[in-house]
Amino acid sequence: MTDPTKLYHTVPPEQDGWKLKSVLMTGMGLSRKLLTRLKHIPGAVKINGQSDALFRPLQTGDTIEITLPVEVSETILPQPIDFGLLYEDEHVLIVNKPPGLLVHPTLGHYTNTLANGIVYYWQQRGEEYKFRPIHRIDQDTSGVIAVAKNGYAHQFVSKQFQTGKVRKMYIAIVYGRMEQDSGTIEGPIGRDETDPHVRTVTPTGAPSVTHYEVMERFDNATVVRVKPVTGRTHQIRVHMTHIGHPLIGDDFYLQASNYPATPMPLTRQALHAASLEFVHPETKEPVKFEAPLLDDMRQLITFLRQKEDHTP
Repeated sequence: MTDPTKLYHTVPPEQDGWKLKSVLMTGMGLSRKLLTRLKHIPGAVKINGQSDALFRPLQTGDTIEITLPVEVSETILPQPIDFGLLYEDEHVLIVNKPPGLLVHPTLGHYTNTLANGIVYYWQQRGEEYKFRPIHRIDQDTSGVIAVAKNGYAHQFVSKQFQTGKVRKMYIAIVYGRMEQDSGTIEGPIGRDETDPHVRTVTPTGAPSVTHYEVMERFDNATVVRVKPVTGRTHQIRVHMTHIGHPLIGDDFYLQASNYPATPMPLTRQALHAASLEFVHPETKEPVKFEAPLLDDMRQLITFLRQKEDHTP
């Protein structure tokens, strides 16, 4: 079974004389919610190996040891599902999610998700963790997904998403030849008035910003590197449609764009989360994870190049 994950912190000179709560929240970044949970677990927090020193002011060089509780996802059915494992340590697991796979079970869709596959993977190794996706990407989008293996890692990295400190980069293949080499799309995104599942650029929406750079052009398509600053639902799909370049394979938004689509050898939207960069919850150092483009999008690019070469 999984051993409890431990966190360690050595009090630096600038925290000399601080109270334990201040060091845990400000120095280590623990959330108030996690701190409250730890208070109810005997021995979960120790100073220099002792639990009876918790109420004295801390001194430079003191070592704080935190034992995080082990939690499991009791409602997620383990299933053998293929997913591309990119990296794993005590705190995070990073995968290259294939297209067509939901991240988490939803109402009426309790199996065949990334969560089922990861819980099964852990189970086969004799480990148990609660499945905590730090963020999500659409079912038909492939690429990097970060999963936390404990509550501390989840809240630590999630806060970086909330404050815009995470760097994300996507590869998209869109309809039409984009003329500008790069640009920024600023358009507030909200729900469509006629369909709550559809997002659109609307004055009443939430502020949304997307940067893009052209990687390769074809007669009727463009490969684009996209960097969303904000994280709205369907943001890249909505913004690219808004400027007249919907994603190839994205039938959901292609219809709304009135773009004259041409047949393409792709059965899903041409969008791949290529890289993700954040500060690691344990080392406090920046880490970057990259997910190789999957075969279907590679084949689409090859198809477009060949089509270009054979154009009279």
